[in-house]
Amino acid sequence: MPGLAARQAATRLLAAVVEAKTPLDGMTDAQHGHPQYRALDERDRGLVRAILVSALRHRNTIAAMISERLDRPLPGNAHTLSHILHVALAQMLFLDVPDSAAVDLAVEQAKADPRTQRFASLVNAVLRGVGRAKDEALPRLLAATRDAPDWFVRRMEKAYGAEATAAILAAHRLEPAIDFTVKEDPAGWTQKLGGIVLPTGSVRLAALDRSVTELPGYAEGEWWVQDAAAALPARLMGKVSGKRVADLCAAPGGKTAQLVLAGAKVTAVEISANRLKRLAGNLARLKLDAELVTADLATYEPAEPFDAILLDAPCSSTGTVRRHPDVLWTKSEADIAKLADVQRTLLGHAARMLKPGGTLVFSNCSLDPLEGEDLVRAFLSGTSGFSLDAIGAEEIPGIAEFVTPEGFLRTTPAGLRMETPQMSGLDGFFAARLRKA
Repeated sequence: MPGLAARQAATRLLAAVVEAKTPLDGMTDAQHGHPQYRALDERDRGLVRAILVSALRHRNTIAAMISERLDRPLPGNAHTLSHILHVALAQMLFLDVPDSAAVDLAVEQAKADPRTQRFASLVNAVLRGVGRAKDEALPRLLAATRDAPDWFVRRMEKAYGAEATAAILAAHRLEPAIDFTVKEDPAGWTQKLGGIVLPTGSVRLAALDRSVTELPGYAEGEWWVQDAAAALPARLMGKVSGKRVADLCAAPGGKTAQLVLAGAKVTAVEISANRLKRLAGNLARLKLDAELVTADLATYEPAEPFDAILLDAPCSSTGTVRRHPDVLWTKSEADIAKLADVQRTLLGHAARMLKPGGTLVFSNCSLDPLEGEDLVRAFLSGTSGFSLDAIGAEEIPGIAEFVTPEGFLRTTPAGLRMETPQMSGLDGFFAARLRKA
């Protein structure tokens, strides 16, 4: 049946995310992704990605829609049945797929799987019921439901309060725009690419109707894709021209490119050889040079200390949920604590690589204070010779709303409000600037 293979792949990958906590990016990689995904043509791959993003972005709303149409809950072990329904409803509620096609394919899929054959009539009844009621039910359920795990909502409300958390969750439901860092002339590239120049200097476009590689300036290396928030930590380094600067955990290389462009002599360190290879390819396209080092930061010892260091540490990535909605369903509260411990270790190693009088910028794309504000405060209280170099609201145009009274940088997806919701928002990021005595 045409389209069935795509829906089966989407169901399989959704199960891997929800049950096995497998990140979506790896499974939808064109070269190394899941075999069932790679077997599809490019058009169907795009459909699978759209289904999965919608299903994960609105997971609790879809679950509530299913629940309203059942006399009793689904059996506890009926995982595949649940995934089939979520895949179908992602199409019916949030994608431009005719209800009849989504229903027929879901029923056919249920019949084709021995685990769900006996539920085929239930699938048909639930989905047709949604089709009749969705115009009334969807707005009501979107208003009543929070599309995030309870642990995440609880931690966000503790950190930001109920109102700000509601704004963050609302931003997570919107498809994000795409941001570019340009080598020069943001206004000129805005005219060539279409879009707007953000107050921070990034160029922003709405969702693209073609591949990034087809845009003007890509082949010439005139710009790179980088969320507006991710572009800020490197700019907090100050004047780095002529200085030896380390970019730790450097891949995919956007911050490395910024530092090289600013005149720094950059050493980019990455533990993964494959990620470093990707970074090298990105720098080659941009016609920029840096020293590339494959090393574990826990054991890396440079020949001499650096003048400045940027540590964009591995984290829970909860600040990137707009782009990667699988994050909330593959991470747990325990992961936050484990990753914070890793970051403390890396920050301690980075501190030892820095020259006296040098600058260390610590950043990550987590929304959780345990990986940000709390971690840096604990580091400063337990490490002699380091002080907080407070970030000023005037340092970078457009960042005033992101600078905390303490002098940290803190962005959330609800920030950077532009003329339309679709052109607003940015990733959640934390950054602190430290000075070595």
